[in-house]
Amino acid sequence: MKVDLRSDTVTQPSKAMLAAMMQAKLGDDVFGDDPTVIALEEKASKLFKHEAALFCPSGTMTNQIAIQVHTQSPAEVICDTTAHIYRYEGGGIAYNANCSVRLIQGDRGRFTLSQLKKEINPNDIHFPPSQLLSIENTSNKGGGSTWEMNDLQEISAYCKRNKMPLHIDGARLFNALVAKNIDAEDIGPLFDSISICLSKGLGCPVGSLLIGSNAFIHKARRIRKIMGGGMRQAGILAAAGIYALDHNIDRLKDDHQRAKSIVDHLKSMPYVEGILPSETNIVIFKLKENVPMDKFIAELSSSGIGAASIGPQSVRFVTHLGIDDEDIQYLIDVLKQLA
Repeated sequence: MKVDLRSDTVTQPSKAMLAAMMQAKLGDDVFGDDPTVIALEEKASKLFKHEAALFCPSGTMTNQIAIQVHTQSPAEVICDTTAHIYRYEGGGIAYNANCSVRLIQGDRGRFTLSQLKKEINPNDIHFPPSQLLSIENTSNKGGGSTWEMNDLQEISAYCKRNKMPLHIDGARLFNALVAKNIDAEDIGPLFDSISICLSKGLGCPVGSLLIGSNAFIHKARRIRKIMGGGMRQAGILAAAGIYALDHNIDRLKDDHQRAKSIVDHLKSMPYVEGILPSETNIVIFKLKENVPMDKFIAELSSSGIGAASIGPQSVRFVTHLGIDDEDIQYLIDVLKQLA
């Protein structure tokens, strides 16, 4: 595939990242003595001003572990209707934590404090207790939309007052921080738990981190073991994470700019019905009803371009470190040919 825009999960480790992986000092992470894993976890927790972190295989695992630690069934998890934890994690909220879900109809994955307040269950035996609020930043289904800092602060303060844990699915959180020019140390204390993916925009082959207090991570480590997420000489993978945090955050702005370039050219394409605003590295556009989506994606594929379907007539492009300006120009040329 010449230009793979299906997701930022398709990135390949750079030569420098591979070198760091091969030089990693190793131990046994299940025994808790892999020095590179320890270094990654300490680096991430300090970055977000929390006490501890846990290295896991995937963002789905870190999210699902967080939900289990924060809740005790019967319980209800509150999130946006487009949330990844609800739509794309295999029904894990019900399967793993035995919780029900309350959905908020937000704006491209984001909602307000007033919306949240309306969804909190009363202390009534007919309803499950509202035990956890989860937000997603950036929002995948929202086209990479980002939250405003003041909204996060308001919601965080409300949750703290009402002793409701607040979790952030930050699979692409660094994209949001770069787009909004926010420091990790400023946003971290707003949340009781933070999930970040290393295998998306940061370019690692595998891995996510769950961040929180010492007590929270102690419980999380037990659940990771139960889920089969304990990896042995995981320092090889953790070294990639350390390299990514040191070298691949600031360059995310390049992905954002390339996404905006795609949007600018899609606006003039006759087969496009509409385009979601693009704030970060995700472009979602809707095809007109007379354009068969499967055929459109197949035509892109035949030209060496990978795209993903993300709903009826909706196509997604995701820019990443494997995409350069030449790739974007090639994509634009193909899009024009399809007009």
